[in-house]
Amino acid sequence: MPSERQYRQEIVRLGAALHRSGFVAATDGNLSVRLDENRILVTPTSVSKGSMRPSDLVIVDPEGRKLGGRRDVSSEIAMHLLIYRLRPDIRAVVHAHPPTATGFAASGLALNQPLVCEIVVSLGCVPLARYGTPGTAELSQALRPLIPQYDAILMANHGVVSYGEELQQAYMKMETVEHFAKIALTAHLLGQEQPLQEDDLAKLMVARSKYAGSRSAAPMPLEPQNGGPSGNHHNRNRIASDSDKPVSAPRR
Repeated sequence: MPSERQYRQEIVRLGAALHRSGFVAATDGNLSVRLDENRILVTPTSVSKGSMRPSDLVIVDPEGRKLGGRRDVSSEIAMHLLIYRLRPDIRAVVHAHPPTATGFAASGLALNQPLVCEIVVSLGCVPLARYGTPGTAELSQALRPLIPQYDAILMANHGVVSYGEELQQAYMKMETVEHFAKIALTAHLLGQEQPLQEDDLAKLMVARSKYAGSRSAAPMPLEPQNGGPSGNHHNRNRIASDSDKPVSAPRR
């Protein structure tokens, strides 16, 4: 188990990586690590992730009360705390605004089409939570039904949250979401999406069970409709409601 000092250094390193990649701007985004059952190390509010120092980080308890640190706690700490409560297996959370994936979220589109086998294996699909004002209970309520089954979630008109058993894993899931969003956008612009078929998905589910990276009970992407790819690529998911099952809707 890394020490608190090592966790502080890792949060600073990956915060800078988010900033360099353009996944956050100005003081956007936040990262956290569960140190133990009673302490969570989290990035502070109003600090650029590209210029943080280890001493800037704040420690809170599972209720969000500050236990240590000279800076103020992020206003979005409730989202992190909710994920830790609902997913005992999770030890790290990353929230950012990667441009392409956030563009999908701002357009009311989930990343749920099985277009790339590696992403099906590593992440499954990425649902879209309905809009909730950042830093309020609205956002937590929008995320609550999705957290137990998914390892990354688009938040309507907001951004992306990803989480994992360690911070590097949570960060890589964020990279995967943005990479998938770029592929999905390119396939859409080309007008020739070819989603994987049901038998291919079944094989990938077997392969997925052999690899670490996704320990949740995430449902696989929607099965192809009308017996082939041409039926599926005319559908997108609406924003997820209290039900964790996507609802198909005509593309706008």
